[in-house]
Amino acid sequence: MILDGASPASVAQAAAAIARGELVAFPTETVYGLGADATADAAVAGIFAAKGRPSDHPLIVHLPEAGAAGAFAAAVPAFAAALMQAFWPGPLTLILPRRAGVAGGAAGGQTSIGLRCPAHPVAHAFLLACQAAGVPGVAGPSANRFGRVSPTTAAHVQSEFGDGLLVLDGGPCRVGIESTIIDCTRAQPVLLRPGMLTAAQIEQACGQRVLLPAELDSAAPRAAGTLESHYAPNAKVRLMDARALQTALDVLGEDATGIATWSRAILRTRSSRVLRRRMPDDASETARQLFAVLREFDAQGVKLIWVETPPAEAEWDGVRDRLQRAAAS
Repeated sequence: MILDGASPASVAQAAAAIARGELVAFPTETVYGLGADATADAAVAGIFAAKGRPSDHPLIVHLPEAGAAGAFAAAVPAFAAALMQAFWPGPLTLILPRRAGVAGGAAGGQTSIGLRCPAHPVAHAFLLACQAAGVPGVAGPSANRFGRVSPTTAAHVQSEFGDGLLVLDGGPCRVGIESTIIDCTRAQPVLLRPGMLTAAQIEQACGQRVLLPAELDSAAPRAAGTLESHYAPNAKVRLMDARALQTALDVLGEDATGIATWSRAILRTRSSRVLRRRMPDDASETARQLFAVLREFDAQGVKLIWVETPPAEAEWDGVRDRLQRAAAS
């Protein structure tokens, strides 16, 4: 059931469902989340079951405000506090040492926990209502079947789970890809998943160089959305540069069928059965459209999705990461 997220009554209904141990989908500025009481392991188990997600793959806990982090984090290093100050509410998840005995299910059994304060008015109202109902944080992975394309509208969520799930409708997500994830469990920040916040922005805010997992001498915590294969539509995704895309279309000629292209370059084809979409030149707008475009191509029944490889600039890292994982499936 899709509820109007702008309605206080709908928000109250959704928060009451969370407090009863039920699941609720809710909007954030990144993607829609599938939420449950992060402190109730039985409720959290419902998320894993609904998504078909391995129970050791950790979830991100969503907070109404930075001050709520103390309910889940055993410690907040100074550089992590600086990142909260700079980017919360916003599309940034911080991995912090987990308070003992709290949210073990949401953490996938790890001693760390991922926390985020989303910058979406419906999410904020919902999380505040949950807090008032005795739920300090809502565990919320993307509201889709595990490994599939993330949802950026309420209709996307409904197409995944049907009418039996409460969905707070907050409109299309303005960011469109999941949050940047920074590991804050050691002396220096570590980038675990790129998003629309770049490493340079993180470094400027906290005054420390951001490491990559390959630079560590010990394993980083497991984090959401970091499997090699993820974010995949039903169609097979392939990344190519513009010249390779055009060459492939030329070779197929009028026989090209079951193919969709998403590119910044203007492509030519002799086949009327190729579905072509123009990729924006701007990384932020491309991120906003990405998952919706993949879902649209699936709805059209294409078998192959050919995507022009994004530019190498840092602002494209999040988009490139999602497309590479989609293509790995």
